[in-house]
Amino acid sequence: MIEFELSRRRKSFRKAGRDSAKVAAGFAFRHMVAELEAIKSKSWVEADARPGELESQIGNTPLLRLRHVAREIPASVEVLAKAEYLNPGGSVKDRAALAMILDGERSGGLYPGNTILDATSGNTGIAYAMLGPRRGYPVTLCLPKNASVERKRILRIYGARLIETDPLQGSDGAQSMAREMAALDQEKYFYPDQYNNDANWGAHYEGTGPEIWEQTNGRVTHFLSGLGTCGTFVGVTRRLKELNPMVRAISMEPDSPIHGLEGLKHLPSSRMPGIFDPTLADDTVEIATEEAQEMTRRLAREEGLFVGVSSGANVVAALALARKLSPGSVVVTILCDGGERYTSEEFWG
Repeated sequence: MIEFELSRRRKSFRKAGRDSAKVAAGFAFRHMVAELEAIKSKSWVEADARPGELESQIGNTPLLRLRHVAREIPASVEVLAKAEYLNPGGSVKDRAALAMILDGERSGGLYPGNTILDATSGNTGIAYAMLGPRRGYPVTLCLPKNASVERKRILRIYGARLIETDPLQGSDGAQSMAREMAALDQEKYFYPDQYNNDANWGAHYEGTGPEIWEQTNGRVTHFLSGLGTCGTFVGVTRRLKELNPMVRAISMEPDSPIHGLEGLKHLPSSRMPGIFDPTLADDTVEIATEEAQEMTRRLAREEGLFVGVSSGANVVAALALARKLSPGSVVVTILCDGGERYTSEEFWG
């Protein structure tokens, strides 16, 4: 009911704004719309917080100590991995997708009748596809044609419309396509633009970062994460450095423009996400696809963690860092998504 009334009054306000004789009425409409936005925002926040809602299950993921793959690391140095693949949609991107949808609803940019449109390498798209229909919005996604077969199958199962783009252009090509479509039909599409949306990193500033701080009892000394949209790295790092300026943040990216680490960007050869802040990283490391694939196999077989290859890359980098650290250090990294999205890949053996 609130949705319908808000839509009706918004249309009335637009009409008033076009008619100079109704300017005064326009101010009244603006006031009413603001009131309804506040009511609507409050109702959505309360609904999302209820235990029975799917949205309330996003976040608060476990923080796991790696033991077998870290057996060469001194026991006095801990390597911990945040199990983000246990989110309802199967990845860390559930957090950002929900945050961007809620931000769109609260700002009035996303309302009934809209279609959610964005570029994705797969995981944010899956989160949109899971949450969109639940909240009443169809979902259209632009993604590189070489995204994994499993990711595309999951997206179609959720009912998302897929527009596959040039694989050689990677996520940059998908962004260009989504931006062009959004510009051509602004009334139809809500375009969150995850690479340039502050709600993306805000989800990790408000959620993932504080969770890591609490789960380590404030002992975290190093945070390491791969760069894709950069939301996880930016949000977590900003929060942890606020809590303790001595925390070191290390960004990770593929070692080559041509790589097999889905969801990660080789930033020197890619379009820089607007939300990325290069001043946050105390260091940057590069990881080879083959190293990441080998670690991904080991995580499944030695730790019982069936995760994707970007998680393997994070762990490779975290272990390399841990070998150089002093006793008492606590390294935290991210297990981004589940391995079931990559079962057709040959590296599993």
